[in-house]
Amino acid sequence: MKRRSVISLPAAALAAPHLSDALAAAGFEGPSVVTGNLPVFHERLKDELTFPLAWPNSRERDFGDWKRRARHQFESLLCQPADRTPFEPEIVDEQAGPGYRRRQVVLNVTRHSRVRATMLLPDGPGPFPAALLLHDHGARFDIGKEKLIQPWYDETRLASAQAWAGRYFSDRFVGDQLVQRGYAVLAVDALGWGDRGGLTYDGQQALASNLFNLGSSPAGLMAREDARAAAFLATVPEVDPRRIAAVGFSMGGYRAWQVAALSDHIAATVAVCWMTGLKEMMVPGNNTLRGQSAFYMLHPGLYRHLDIPDVAALAAPRPMFVMGGELDPLFTAEGTAVAHAKLAGVWSSQRAGHRLRTMTWPGLGHVFTAEMQEEAFTWLDRHL
Repeated sequence: MKRRSVISLPAAALAAPHLSDALAAAGFEGPSVVTGNLPVFHERLKDELTFPLAWPNSRERDFGDWKRRARHQFESLLCQPADRTPFEPEIVDEQAGPGYRRRQVVLNVTRHSRVRATMLLPDGPGPFPAALLLHDHGARFDIGKEKLIQPWYDETRLASAQAWAGRYFSDRFVGDQLVQRGYAVLAVDALGWGDRGGLTYDGQQALASNLFNLGSSPAGLMAREDARAAAFLATVPEVDPRRIAAVGFSMGGYRAWQVAALSDHIAATVAVCWMTGLKEMMVPGNNTLRGQSAFYMLHPGLYRHLDIPDVAALAAPRPMFVMGGELDPLFTAEGTAVAHAKLAGVWSSQRAGHRLRTMTWPGLGHVFTAEMQEEAFTWLDRHL
């Protein structure tokens, strides 16, 4: 080993070009944090992610055995134990609508949280096919469930929800569209939105840190709550428990395939504008690199085992429709292509390729337009 004299220098001297060159020649790493708050060695970290638990990389050769092992690994990283608290639902409001009923119900979504949910139910005795509606993030916290079911109980939220529907959903409410097609629908606020508000954009990172210190995580809590909402929907007398779909846009799209991976109550999935390969998402300029909102979709340690589409594949061979816009700025074309190919490989391996549909809409961005909705709902009708 060469012995070198160590000289303490002020920061200004360290910034001198000739010294920087000398340090670089000696293999000294600096700076260590580069654009996007990435470590300078981030590409090497990505190279280490081989997703050994993905199908068919895993040592299991039986698909059922693989699903059990992979789901167990996924659940072990949620930082949130399973919850079997009685729901104890109470209907607090029910009103007649045009061909359907509007309902507000209060239930125990976990052992810690009793929340208000909204439902729409077609007229008649049922049982009806149903959709668990998963709202997006959008850095808009005053409304959650109201983004998908038009609120009849709050004029202020109605104005916010109508503006949201105009921006992303062609002035339509997804839940109101589905109930007119004969589906019962349920929407519940995630922690931080709507009735469960109090969150600000800048507060997300602190909330995540505090939940981690308390042995939980935003993403794990949301995943467990969504699985609980699916289980509750299966108990509603008007609902056919064998025909429940998960439907979501943006973060809600992530939540849709995630709850399908975790819950056998989900018979079909429509996930809009949230699917990519992990490595292709972790690139300079991507929104995920900003932190904050990313914590709702971050399970520490998961990607040492499974890629993002590998998690969604835990729902196979049940029907799934994954769609997005060609111009969506949140996901690279490469990442979308990688994810779609991985999904197709899993469903095809189970002779269920006809139950998976992936679609990229030309000329569209991060939206769920009327045309996209009609395509998705028609597909859902066929499979439920």
